[in-house]
Amino acid sequence: MCGIVGYIGPRNAAQIIMEGLARLEYRGYDSAGIAVIQDGQIAIRRDVGKLSNLAAKLAQVPVTGQIGIGHTRWATHGKPSEHNAHPHADFSGRLVVVQNGIVENFRQLRAELEAEGIVFRSDTDTEVIAHLVGLHYRDGRSLPDAVRLALGHLRGPSAIVVLALDQPDMLVTARLGNAGGVTIGFGDGEMFVASDMPAILEHTRRMAFLENRQLAVVTREGAVFSTLDGQEVRSVVHTIPWDPVRAAKGAYKHFMQKEIYEQANSLTDTIRGRVDLAAGEVYLEQLTLTAERARGLAQIVSVACGTSYHSELVGAFMFEQLARLPVRVEYASEFRYRDPVIGPDTLLLAITQSGETVDTLAAMEEGRIKGAHLATIVNVIGSQAARISDSVIYMHTGPEIGVASTKAFTASLVDQYLLAVALASLRGVLSSERRRVLLDELAALPALVGQLLDPATHRQYEELAQRFFQYTNFLYLGRGINYPIALEGALKLKEISYIHAEGYAAGEMKHGPIALIDEHMPVVAICPQDGVYDKMISQIEQVKARGGIVIAVATAGDEFIRSKADYVLSVPAASPLLTPVLTVIPLQLLAYHIAVRRGADVDQPRNLAKSVTVE
Repeated sequence: MCGIVGYIGPRNAAQIIMEGLARLEYRGYDSAGIAVIQDGQIAIRRDVGKLSNLAAKLAQVPVTGQIGIGHTRWATHGKPSEHNAHPHADFSGRLVVVQNGIVENFRQLRAELEAEGIVFRSDTDTEVIAHLVGLHYRDGRSLPDAVRLALGHLRGPSAIVVLALDQPDMLVTARLGNAGGVTIGFGDGEMFVASDMPAILEHTRRMAFLENRQLAVVTREGAVFSTLDGQEVRSVVHTIPWDPVRAAKGAYKHFMQKEIYEQANSLTDTIRGRVDLAAGEVYLEQLTLTAERARGLAQIVSVACGTSYHSELVGAFMFEQLARLPVRVEYASEFRYRDPVIGPDTLLLAITQSGETVDTLAAMEEGRIKGAHLATIVNVIGSQAARISDSVIYMHTGPEIGVASTKAFTASLVDQYLLAVALASLRGVLSSERRRVLLDELAALPALVGQLLDPATHRQYEELAQRFFQYTNFLYLGRGINYPIALEGALKLKEISYIHAEGYAAGEMKHGPIALIDEHMPVVAICPQDGVYDKMISQIEQVKARGGIVIAVATAGDEFIRSKADYVLSVPAASPLLTPVLTVIPLQLLAYHIAVRRGADVDQPRNLAKSVTVE
């Protein structure tokens, strides 16, 4: 959630840090700050609100130096304000700390520190860390040892970076628990620290990642990694293939708009190199399941949050139909708070765009303890979820900057489809002929998405936005494999436009929601020509009989639906298992254009963050 950037090298640290923080704005924040060693002092600038406020302050009172740290904060303890913004100094003013995480025993530690005479200048839990490091550092220990000892007092996940006036040649960064990631970038005579890769991609693609309970001492020459117990460890330096240009909006008004229109390419990248159409085979390089282990599986348990949870609800149809395995889809945030029945005969599948979602990581740890095979579908190379998994499938979508996920959602659907075919092959439950048909249908999908995203359709969505932007409630209906798409469509509308929306299984409409339907309740019905088409037509007729307004997502060329619905958004015909990839895109576009018409901050919706790294 919070954004962190650190720099040490020959260039102006303040400029590099501010540029990096700007690239992390998509994570969400309410205040920002920077600290740079300048003329023998730690110069701190902080402000509340947008990063532009801090930039304006720096324009008035500049800071320059060759080492520094910066931060964008998402409040957990203490309201958004300048005095609660990071970085936070210790009692001596000779070191500063930025943090992504939560100190769960904050009140106890603060009371103990106040009893020792330390005066707090903020309401945050992070200031506790600064004072703890300062106390141990004051006692003559090295800065890395002071950080280790300070973290030993903490409960809860934390990722921190520490800058000390007496150590102008190093940054110390550490990770405790499943807090947000720490990425260390290797340059030529300069080094970078960030909470997410886009912050530093412009400067380097060579990166390493801190694991839980690891610390790194970062100097101009490189980084030395160790455990919090002081044991030196070797860290793998990855070469990241993302192009920083892909993280720029280009000609698009918003990142979300750009990412919606990138989906034909992102799906091509997701499929490329993974299928042999002639043989009907899927090649997932980091799928480590053997045929024996796959045949011994009794169930798949899928865990995720938000949009990824909806993706897994779609994936359940794929796994059950193709791999013939029962599937249970769980909210990761609830999974570990009971004693789930899983074991070595369970494939625990996690989907997380960032690979750092704390609830999903905790659910995966529960699976590991109980012996399940951990598999993850993730977008970020080297992320925590990827590192702790037995099997990994990367989405290959490139950076997704908009908080509301679009291309990562459709990529994760395709990745589950690939995994389902691969599992079916390992388990011997699909013929090679059937696999070839399935993969031929998949290979045609990017072209269908490109057809659906023809710019000529822009006007239709703009007109719908103009018609509906002032409505306050929407109902989304779907059946079968498109019921999760109703959930996802409702989520997209509510998270970026702030309109209340609910997704329902269409067959449940008569069990409650039908009481709400009138001319003020638009109903979005997802009704492609599939096995439940007639059922969906019946639902539309019931809505119309009660004066409701119907926006239908329907198969192109379906003239009958036009006689029933008020508005129709057409999608190309496709295999039933792949239809959700197409039916979700009109809902993404509808939500986007309504939000724009309402003047909402599409890329950074209020109260939301891209990656939820604390509970």
